[in-house]
Amino acid sequence: MISEKIKNQIQVVQGDITKLDCDGIVNAANRSLLGGGGVDGAIHRAAGPELLAECRTLHGCRTGEAKITKGYRLKAKYIIHTVGPIYSGTAEDAAQLADCYLNSLNLAKEHDVHSIAFPAISTGVYGYPLEDATEIAVKTVAQWLEDHADYAMQVIFCCFDARTERVYQARALQQ
Repeated sequence: MISEKIKNQIQVVQGDITKLDCDGIVNAANRSLLGGGGVDGAIHRAAGPELLAECRTLHGCRTGEAKITKGYRLKAKYIIHTVGPIYSGTAEDAAQLADCYLNSLNLAKEHDVHSIAFPAISTGVYGYPLEDATEIAVKTVAQWLEDHADYAMQVIFCCFDARTERVYQARALQQ
C-alpha cells in the first residue's frame, strides 16, 4: 500500500511533457541519445539544437541507465535521459525498466531536482505492455519516495493519451 503522504507526491496528467513546468523531465531515449521518434523526438525538437550538441558529448547510454543534460528551451531546467528495455517478456525487462526510474530519480536528487515528470517509458515502439510497465513505474517510484522520505520530490506521470492516463490513475490509486 502506498501511504497518503506518498500518494500526495505523485500526480498523473495527460499532456505534452515538453510543456510541463517542473525542475526536470525524463526522456525515454534510445541508446544513442541523439533523438528519435515519440517522446524522444518531441523533447529534442522542443529543447532545440543545443540539446543534440550536448547529447553528442555523452556517448550514448545503456539500457536502464540515466544521463542528464540541461533543458535548454524547455521550462524544465534538466532533461534526464534514460533508455528503457525493448520488451521481450523476460524478468530482465522488468529489472531494467525499474532501473530507468531508480537511476533517473537518483540522478535528479544529485542535481537538486524536486519535481520530475516521467513519460510511460518503453510502452511505445519498445512494446512494453502498458499495464505491466505502469505497475513497475508506480511501485518503483513509490518505493523510492518512501526510501527518500527526507527529500521533497514531486513526481508527475505525464501520459500521452487518455488510455495511458486511465491506466496510471488506476494503478496510482490502487496501490
